[in-house]
Amino acid sequence: MDRPGDAATAVRAAASGTMRLDIISIFPEYFAPLDVSLIGKARERGILDVRVHQLRDWAHDVHKTVDDTPYGGGPGMVMKPEVWGEAVDVVAGGGTPRMIVPTPSGRPFTQELAQELAAEPWLLFACGRYEGIDARVMREYGARLRVDELSIGDYVLAGGEVAVLVMVEAIGRLLPGVLGNAVSAVDDSFAPGAMRNLLEGPVYTKPPVWRGHEVPAVLLSGHHGKVARWRRDEALRRTVANRPELAAGLDPETLDKRDREVLDELAFRVGPEDMAN
Repeated sequence: MDRPGDAATAVRAAASGTMRLDIISIFPEYFAPLDVSLIGKARERGILDVRVHQLRDWAHDVHKTVDDTPYGGGPGMVMKPEVWGEAVDVVAGGGTPRMIVPTPSGRPFTQELAQELAAEPWLLFACGRYEGIDARVMREYGARLRVDELSIGDYVLAGGEVAVLVMVEAIGRLLPGVLGNAVSAVDDSFAPGAMRNLLEGPVYTKPPVWRGHEVPAVLLSGHHGKVARWRRDEALRRTVANRPELAAGLDPETLDKRDREVLDELAFRVGPEDMAN
C-alpha cells in the first residue's frame, strides 16, 4: 500500500506534468494490473502517480469494521461514514482532488468524460462495497470537492474496484505520452469528432489472406480517400447492427450522400422513427 501524500505533493506532481491518482479500497491487491501494460509504463515514466490505500487502516475497532446494517432495514450492509471520512481527510490532506465514486446509480462514464477527467491533475477514487457508501460521505465532500458518482454500465458488480480499473485505463491512455501513437485516441470509438456516435469498424493486418479470408481489397489499394470512405461505411454498418441507439443520434446535417445510401441499404433512417427499425 502506498503512503498518503499531502496537497503540496499533488501540486508539485501537477507542475511536473504528472497526474496523481489515489484509490481507497478494502482490496488494494485488486490493483496489481496497474503495474502492467500502458498504465504500468506510464507509472514508470512518471506520467501517472498511482497510490492505493487500505480503507481498513482508518477503522479503529479490533475487527477493522468498515460496514454496518442499513437504517430503514433491508438486505446487505452499508459502508460507515466515519471510516470513509477519516480516509478521505488523510489522503486528500487538505487538497482538492476530484473525487470519483463508482456506483450503478451514477451517471454514465463515457469517452467524453474520460477526456475531461484526463485534464485533471488529481483524482481520488472511492471504491464502495456491499450496498454502497453512506450517502452522507458524498454530501460532505460534495461541499468542498468536485464529487462524481459514475457508472460503467447498467449492471451491478461486487464492488467498485473493477469499475476503477476500467476508468483508470480509459483516462490514463489519453494522457500525453502514454500511447505510442497519439492519433490512436482520436480514432477511437466514441471519441468526439467526425466519427462521433459511430463505432470503429473492423481492422486488419498482415497476411493479406488467412485461412481463405481475404483483407478487403480497398485497404490494399493505397487510395487514402477510398480507404477513409470504406472505414466510414463499415462504421455506419457496425453501429446500426450493434448500437442502433447511437446511430439514431447521428446529426442528419453531418451525413453526406454516401452515408445516406448506406443507411438506406440497412433500412435505417436517422430521425425519431429509427428506434423502431
